[in-house]
Amino acid sequence: MKLFYLISAWLRTPRMLLLVMAMAGEGASAATPQQPVLTPVKVSQHAWFFHGQPGVAGSDNKGFMSNAGFVVTPGGVVVFDALGTPALGEAMVKAIRGVTRQPIRRVIVSHYHADHFYGLQAFKAVGAEIWAHRNGRAYLASDIAALRLTQRQEALKPWVDDRTRLLPADRWLDFPGGKPITFEMGGIHFKVIDASGAHSPDDIMLSVEEDRLLFAGDLFFTGRLPFVGDADSRVWLGALDRMLALGPAVVVPGHGEVSHDPRKDLDLTRAYLVFLRKTMGDAVADLSSFDEAYRKVDWSAFAGYPAFEQANRLNAYGTFLLMEKESLEQQTTSPKP
Repeated sequence: MKLFYLISAWLRTPRMLLLVMAMAGEGASAATPQQPVLTPVKVSQHAWFFHGQPGVAGSDNKGFMSNAGFVVTPGGVVVFDALGTPALGEAMVKAIRGVTRQPIRRVIVSHYHADHFYGLQAFKAVGAEIWAHRNGRAYLASDIAALRLTQRQEALKPWVDDRTRLLPADRWLDFPGGKPITFEMGGIHFKVIDASGAHSPDDIMLSVEEDRLLFAGDLFFTGRLPFVGDADSRVWLGALDRMLALGPAVVVPGHGEVSHDPRKDLDLTRAYLVFLRKTMGDAVADLSSFDEAYRKVDWSAFAGYPAFEQANRLNAYGTFLLMEKESLEQQTTSPKP
């Protein structure tokens, strides 16, 4: 009994109390984090999507800031994108299992940006085959991919950690002459569409023919500004025209709400890209510096949209460099007097 009181008194000293609290805190931080739970939203007869949260990837949204989706057929499930962490990929698999017991046969990757493919290992674990544009191979082999993984291991710990693997495709897709790749599963017809070089070097879209549904990846943003960065806005504008030519009734964007009026909902992305090209192109023609040009532009038409603060300056700078490049190309190819 005397020993019990001695131990109790020892634990009540401030120094030891702090030590015990610290040890308890270490135990809590080492505990397995709560796994995300995703709710699929039905968007057409055969398809559902997962609606990412606004903002950039961080601890507040656990990396869930982009959209993904899946199509259920009598012959299996086709998935479009795998979200931004292995845990989100696992949550997708679990949510799909809540809708159907059909096997998950194929995952189509819209492009190799971190928020769209870090969940692939969960699908590989259940036997799915991964398809992606062949240009994605260059990204996976790049220093940028390794640096991005390190950054997300810090920003999204513990959701992205040293067990996170950047998986290549099982089938790297070629599009000779830009012709779409078609396939059928369970009587449902799909079309994989090459839009590479627009938002990224490896953009692809997925059309579900019977549903008049298009998974557009990051070529389409609704209700918010797109992340343009070093994208080719001229190619991107052409891709928007081809998207509308498909006549989809429903479009699932890479970020934002599902569109049931694609022509109207594309106006913001189109107007923003055109504005960037005009203002930055004029600055290049006037031999202005980027900082000077950025200060002079009236951004009020776009400043109220989500992602403006995070993306606009980077978007403008990338477009400024693009317009410099286009100007040099024009000077090189123009006939000399």
